[in-house]
Amino acid sequence: MTNIEKAKALINTFVTGDADYAASLLAEDYIQHNLAYGTGRDAFTGSVNYLASAPVKTTVNTIRAYEDGDKVFMHTIYNFAGAGEQVAFDIFRFDNEGLIAEHWDNLAKLEAPNPSGHTQTDNVASVKDLEKTEANRQLVKNFLYDVMQGNNPSKTPEYFDGDTYIQHNISIADGLSGLGAALDALAKQNIRMVYTTVHQVLAQGNYVLAVSEGTFGETPTSYYDLWRVEDGKMAEHWDVMETIAPPETRQNANGKF
Repeated sequence: MTNIEKAKALINTFVTGDADYAASLLAEDYIQHNLAYGTGRDAFTGSVNYLASAPVKTTVNTIRAYEDGDKVFMHTIYNFAGAGEQVAFDIFRFDNEGLIAEHWDNLAKLEAPNPSGHTQTDNVASVKDLEKTEANRQLVKNFLYDVMQGNNPSKTPEYFDGDTYIQHNISIADGLSGLGAALDALAKQNIRMVYTTVHQVLAQGNYVLAVSEGTFGETPTSYYDLWRVEDGKMAEHWDVMETIAPPETRQNANGKF
């Protein structure tokens, strides 16, 4: 099995309830960064058993999946035991034995289409431009530094092909103009979207996922942003924002990032 196949198989155990199979895919000292769950292999298999006992069956629909070195990153819609559909980005790290050793994620409620009619997950396409993986990764790193972290905001237009930009954020319309209008609307409400730290930038070909930490308003926030890059420009964007749980509510001490 490829690492992508293993990652998909692991989350599918939430559907099948096969805790033994989940255990076979996980390292014993599996590190969990979802702060709502315990860490370790036994904690994961305990979650599988819990969902299997629920009266409503869990559903899992993986929309897209990519691989970068020892990590797989995926975009998935979950409905855990009928609690409601959530869109998620998951990252799995594999150890030298091919076992899943670590996991990070961001989840948010699945919402209606945005002002341009796009959903949080639509417009699936194949990976291309594998030879440009590192250039695309660096482009996103530069964009985060210049634009999202506010170091060189005047460079913003350089990252886009005019107003051609497909947006999947639930509140923002297409185009650089849509992004600007949304940020202006937030500013009028005295809400700032701040990116302070970039923790991971994963890439395969023309798709790049960035994991960042910051604040939305005054609330500590985790930002997962996926971009499709086309000819050196930011062409399309999907994201999941999640409030970072306060320390007193966390079920593990591994930290969100």
